[in-house]
Amino acid sequence: MIEELLASVQVFSLPTRTNFRGINTREVAIIIGPNGYGEFSPFLEYGEVESIPWLNSAIEAAYSELPALKLNEIEVNATLPEVTDEATAREILSWYPGCKTVKIKIGSNLDEDLARISWAKAANFENVRLDVNGAWTAKEAKVNLSEITRSFKIEYVEQPCSTIEELRALELDIPIVGDEILRKARDPFAIDLTGAVDILMLKVAPLGGINRSMQLAEHHKLPVVVSSAFESAVGITHGLKLASILNIAKPAGLATGVLLKEDLGVHPIINGFIKVSEIIPSGIRGISGINNLARLDWWRERIRNTFAAGERAGWKWSA
Repeated sequence: MIEELLASVQVFSLPTRTNFRGINTREVAIIIGPNGYGEFSPFLEYGEVESIPWLNSAIEAAYSELPALKLNEIEVNATLPEVTDEATAREILSWYPGCKTVKIKIGSNLDEDLARISWAKAANFENVRLDVNGAWTAKEAKVNLSEITRSFKIEYVEQPCSTIEELRALELDIPIVGDEILRKARDPFAIDLTGAVDILMLKVAPLGGINRSMQLAEHHKLPVVVSSAFESAVGITHGLKLASILNIAKPAGLATGVLLKEDLGVHPIINGFIKVSEIIPSGIRGISGINNLARLDWWRERIRNTFAAGERAGWKWSA
């Protein structure tokens, strides 16, 4: 199977419109199978073992038949990175027409966090979600969230601390969403989330695909929200399908494509919703891509090594 995967690989470097997660380009590898297109795009610093679920998700998208869709469109939230000036924040928020919910990246500086929330509220976003990416200790989380909730109503806070023990110690008045605690676990089925999180964040690629994400949701028996891992439009398509299959009414974090200056396709946001539709990647038709054979070889070798690591770990590929 690995040779078939490698034969179809195309790699793309997509510039971003703003600094997000410390990067200004997003590299993605696309594989082509009988069911369509799959995206393999673990961040460049991820090792082989952490990349295995991403490869399984790509194989699933390209090769597997999926459960029936239940929703034709998915409500989405805006995403506001850790920008530090109001003009930039307002510009980014304008890229999400009709969205009522915003997820705001925070955690580096409380005064800047408060300002960022106030800018989103001034832009008429009704619901505010916070994402700390595990940056705080339990003590910092209690102090900072107490200060934030004194001025703003918050729907939930995503991963305020990095460990289960810290999350259990918080006892907050607002729901806690678990993201990294699930997707970075060596075995996300084995961890006990009791008393640590109230909602699961499902990101289809780092969790190993649609079917595995659904199995994790059933196993942990918690409410879920679907979000992206900053994929191209190809990967976002797989996330939209997961939200549709799960019939989730909560807004999903699947509109991050607007943060890319160039993409392999477009999922337009219409009145706060994105239609669940297939993307035929524009780069496949030769519009864009990497013309650097050394970079293409790097990605092929990465896929080969990840596949081998999955075989050693006993993964049953979703093909």
